[in-house]
Amino acid sequence: MPTRTGQTIKVGVVGDIDDDEAIVVSRETAGTQDDIAVVRSDGQYFAIDNTCTHEQTSLADGWIEDGCLECPLHSATFRLADGAVLSPPAKAGIAVHTIEVVGDDLMLTPNPDRLA
Repeated sequence: MPTRTGQTIKVGVVGDIDDDEAIVVSRETAGTQDDIAVVRSDGQYFAIDNTCTHEQTSLADGWIEDGCLECPLHSATFRLADGAVLSPPAKAGIAVHTIEVVGDDLMLTPNPDRLA
């Protein structure tokens, strides 16, 4: 269960997320405008807004591979490192947040532009 510690949020520990999988941190917990998907791809962790910019669907339910995430609804593809849209039908990228491994903890710092 994520715990709120100011603006930095512990969202889990190393090993909680399998490679090419994601968990969702609620907007209430993160204090953000959207839920946040915390994603592991190729052994690295990323944090992005969870809602596709094309349609209202959870990106955490999408396909993750090689540092990219494909929306499960219409297959728009986003780069996890910077949120850039790589393929249509989405035309706008997604916001990214900072995720760091501190010891064994996964620590999320929400993007200040996305705070509620």
